[in-house]
Amino acid sequence: RMFHDDELEESEKFYVGQPRVLLLIYALYNTLVARSEMVCYFVIILNHMISASMITLVLPILIFLWAMLSVPRPSKRFWMTAIVYTEVAIVIKYFFQFGFFPWNKHVDYTKDKPYHPPNIIGIEKKEGYVHYDLVQLLALFFHRSILKCHGLWDEDEKGDSSSNKEDTDDELSLTGGRRDSSASLKSVNLAASVESIHVHFPEQQTAIRRKSSSSISQLSHRSSFSSHSNQSKGMVSLQSMKAVRAILDIFKNMNHTTLSLHSLQCKLCVIKSHCGLCCFRTLQVYVPIRQFFYNLIHPDYSAVTDVYVLMFLADTVDFIIIVFGFWAFGKHSAAADITSSLSEDQVPEAFLVMVLIQFGTMVVDRALYLKKTVMGKVIFQVILVFGIHFWMFFILPGVTERKFSQNTVAQLWYFVKCVYFGLSAYQIRCGYPTRVLGNFLTKSYNYVNLFLFQGFRLVPFLTELRAVMDWVWTDTTLSLSSWICVEDIYAHIFILKCWRESEKRYPQPRGQKKKKVVKYGMGGMIIVLLICIVWFPLLFMSLIKSVAGITNKPLDVSITITLGGYQPIFTMSAQQNQLKSLDPNEFNEFLRSYRGNTAALQFLEGYAREDITRADLEGNSNSLWTISPPSRQKMIHGLLDFDADFTLVISWTIQRGKKYEIFDFSFFSRTLEEVYPYYIKAPSDSLAKPIKQLLKGMYCKWENITVSLVKNTSEEWWVLNQLGKRQKTPQESLELFIFSDKVSPPSLGFLAGYGIMGLYASVVLVIGKFVREFFSGISHSIMFEELPNVDRILKLCTDIFLVRETGELELEEDLYAKLIFLYRSPETMIKWTREKT
Repeated sequence: RMFHDDELEESEKFYVGQPRVLLLIYALYNTLVARSEMVCYFVIILNHMISASMITLVLPILIFLWAMLSVPRPSKRFWMTAIVYTEVAIVIKYFFQFGFFPWNKHVDYTKDKPYHPPNIIGIEKKEGYVHYDLVQLLALFFHRSILKCHGLWDEDEKGDSSSNKEDTDDELSLTGGRRDSSASLKSVNLAASVESIHVHFPEQQTAIRRKSSSSISQLSHRSSFSSHSNQSKGMVSLQSMKAVRAILDIFKNMNHTTLSLHSLQCKLCVIKSHCGLCCFRTLQVYVPIRQFFYNLIHPDYSAVTDVYVLMFLADTVDFIIIVFGFWAFGKHSAAADITSSLSEDQVPEAFLVMVLIQFGTMVVDRALYLKKTVMGKVIFQVILVFGIHFWMFFILPGVTERKFSQNTVAQLWYFVKCVYFGLSAYQIRCGYPTRVLGNFLTKSYNYVNLFLFQGFRLVPFLTELRAVMDWVWTDTTLSLSSWICVEDIYAHIFILKCWRESEKRYPQPRGQKKKKVVKYGMGGMIIVLLICIVWFPLLFMSLIKSVAGITNKPLDVSITITLGGYQPIFTMSAQQNQLKSLDPNEFNEFLRSYRGNTAALQFLEGYAREDITRADLEGNSNSLWTISPPSRQKMIHGLLDFDADFTLVISWTIQRGKKYEIFDFSFFSRTLEEVYPYYIKAPSDSLAKPIKQLLKGMYCKWENITVSLVKNTSEEWWVLNQLGKRQKTPQESLELFIFSDKVSPPSLGFLAGYGIMGLYASVVLVIGKFVREFFSGISHSIMFEELPNVDRILKLCTDIFLVRETGELELEEDLYAKLIFLYRSPETMIKWTREKT
């Protein structure tokens, strides 16, 4: 065999024979080496998320606007810039850790202030101030070693040296041999006595490779200055202004038409003679940046790719983070709940702003994707990078009054946005695809794509919004209604194609009955689902309080007694220590007292010991009886008139949480016998009322109370005493048992508030309507649902998409007319959808 080596074979056998754990470690290390630049990016972003200062802000911006946009890879200048900048940052942070600086004397007081200048700059004194910077520097040196091992570290310098050999300091050189004056210029060397700047012109050839976008580092510096430098510094004249105009004319026209050699040499002579130092310094920065973005927007070739789906998913994750963590983007809303805010018809400002911004960026990104404009994407990338970093690290800490490093939700949102920035930079570097055909979920025909596509169509307004945006930003001759018609037909045909492919993968033999697995699996699941929907309200309302219910004990129990509508004679309330729960012995004794009462025992089964509260009310009224003498005499005459009924009104108020339940009871009698309700039920959603099941029977009647008027000089008040109390006390008092119903948890309160009838009307009937649509009206859609072979119709739809992308708009109209005719003609549809023989 050729290239046979026994030692290599033995080495490979030895490697294969290693344990799986060791092989996994080898694979992880190789992955780390292959993606070492991504490790550097991750560490830099992580360092910025932890530190969140101006010192660490520079490198993430350079990553998204320089490194990730460089073709084919970031240049040596970027990595040297990152290494040197990290080293300088470490030295600066170390220097400002000394205690003699004024801001380091009150660290505990200023460490949590987001707008404290040392915190903003990143020079505050803290523990572990340089840990992440050292990890970042270690990752950068590791990547540099990988580049040196593969010979990629000095690649840019070799390119610079080769280009410098071809160029001279004082004249224009043409590459590729002798050319005419009308030939394209490859490079212009603007040689000044101070520094030289290389301006690259794109050639109009098709067989050349794309120049490296890292030309931001393609600057050649001179190590010495000539005597002309001193003259150029002090020269400010009309000739210098003309020279500047000449430079601007050159840069204005260098990318459109080739300049004649004679005119260019004349302008170079003027520039070399009269241009000032500051002008060249400005051009030294401007020209490479302009050339960098020009090569990025106008590449000679590009590896077209499509990562819009991944960018959309990243934006969707950010959208979900905003919805469920909106409180992290507002002031004094750390304990807020979006459901409670919306239930109270209050839209938080922070939530509204973040949602609108996120949704707006998704719409703009979709528009740029459909228009396939790389320039617009570059501008959008620059605006987003600067805008989001400025907002997240300078505006948001002031709004939330918390440092970014203390806001976990904002850190998570920023990290996902960094993933979006990386994908966006990769899309810019590779270029947009030339053709956008259909939905990304319709690329293959299987169950996964089918269910994902149907779930995508179930999202409210998403399908409609996508269709309208595609129609707005795509060149087409179809009207909006025709466009939507084509999209609907394509979606329907795709679903049919998925079902037909599944039938081919899992064929059903003729004359064979369905398997029990299919019948009980699918049919049984549907039966259980329908039964659960029908009985859902009853099950929900029954289990919500018995299983997940929360005990809601009363906070205040008040009783008021009024005679005949006059001034109340008795008012008293029980709070805190006067509201007592039953101990186990008292509760068991309470149950034994109703052993023969079936209705009472059935009622008590729904309550546990912690649901019963005993209220001990003082017998003396807490307010004086301030009735006027005429009303007093009138009330006495009414009481002495035994032929007429006199009204006794007993009212009580039970306060539980933030709800108030009041019930008034009227009793007509000449005496105060059996007027006091001993047991009261406090429901969660209605008025408190006596418990009839416990107030019936020989020993369970309404209680008798004694009423007496006590006088003390000019003051008088009423005293009430309950005769049949369970807790015997020598003082005059009233005793009351309150049975508190459990309430639903706050998370399910919005659903439990509808009640049984409300749930039936709002949930069961609505779901029943949708279910009925699947079981009725099938006969009207047989013609379009039972299509044996949909390949030709699917190809016709994709042909419409294809000719639209290629600009054949007349052909698009013809194919659309053909599709409409096909759906209007049943005979043609039958011919088109026959199985292939």
